[in-house]
Amino acid sequence: MKPIRSGMVVGIDEAGRGPLAGPVVAAAVILPAECPIVGLDDSKRLSADQRATLEKKIKQHALCWAVAHATVEEIDTLNILQANLLAMRRSVADLDHKPSLALVDGNRDPGLGLPTRTVVGGDGLHEEISAASILAKEARDRMMQDLAQKYPAYGFDRHKGYPTRMHMKALDRHGPSIHHRRSFAPVRRSLDAQD
Repeated sequence: MKPIRSGMVVGIDEAGRGPLAGPVVAAAVILPAECPIVGLDDSKRLSADQRATLEKKIKQHALCWAVAHATVEEIDTLNILQANLLAMRRSVADLDHKPSLALVDGNRDPGLGLPTRTVVGGDGLHEEISAASILAKEARDRMMQDLAQKYPAYGFDRHKGYPTRMHMKALDRHGPSIHHRRSFAPVRRSLDAQD
């Protein structure tokens, strides 16, 4: 993994595009020229313990970082792609420093108003994007754990809103909560079944 750090380079990634419930979360991270953090990688390749340890190190050593989200209502109004890009723009807007270049995981330019490179699989290629993927994943997981306390019937702490068998059974049994994405087909079907 080779860093690109000629100037203020921000890495941007998201968590939560695929789930049926909860927000989509984006993070933006600017790392120092000499990054002392070992083990940065795509958050999906890391264990929960590894992510938790790395999250602390990222927040400690990053020049700046920010986490932002788009709500379920915004997802349903805009669609998941546009809500995802909105969360990315919000995360960059919340940074303490203005970056000179953005490295964005994926193939969509969020429209940040600064030079941007989209990188498919970037969370496994660039440390900046890896760091952002870890912060986004950890932040979203905590949000879903909080929702699990308020809505224990759905098991959000276990599946984080993804369409697992357990989640689908809970959705069939209880119908959608206010935190389910009504624009997603399985949730729409569940709503129709409740009528």
